[in-house]
Amino acid sequence: MAAPTALRLFACATALLPLASLATDDSLRRCRVIADANARLACYDAIALPAPGSARAPAPAKETPAQFGLIGAQRQVSLDAVESRIPGNFEGWSARSRITLENGQVWQIDDDSRAILELKNPKARVRKGALGAFYLEVEGTNRSPRVKRVQ
Repeated sequence: MAAPTALRLFACATALLPLASLATDDSLRRCRVIADANARLACYDAIALPAPGSARAPAPAKETPAQFGLIGAQRQVSLDAVESRIPGNFEGWSARSRITLENGQVWQIDDDSRAILELKNPKARVRKGALGAFYLEVEGTNRSPRVKRVQ
């Protein structure tokens, strides 16, 4: 008696889950209630999964340069660095100085470093470091202070 019941359950599950269907909560629930292990496995195997990049499986959100360094944004793919310029005369930095980039981002020095410079419109690059740190690289100097984005 157990074999015909399992066969009927398998037939019902197969009828309810055509091969072209995509995994949904309902299809998973239907499989979960099947008592026979082989029939349950066959039910799960019959659920078609969406292809990567299909309309049912959204692509991971990509971090834009405008979002780079902001806390709280959840992204799966992210940039390693953002490049811009520091407009006007740049005279260096000290602890807690704020540096506004040409792209509108504002970064604050987050360590005790300091530098005295005389640069005009230098290229600036903020890159990711280890453990969520960011470092500012300024053209014309070999020093890279740790920074955090404040705007």
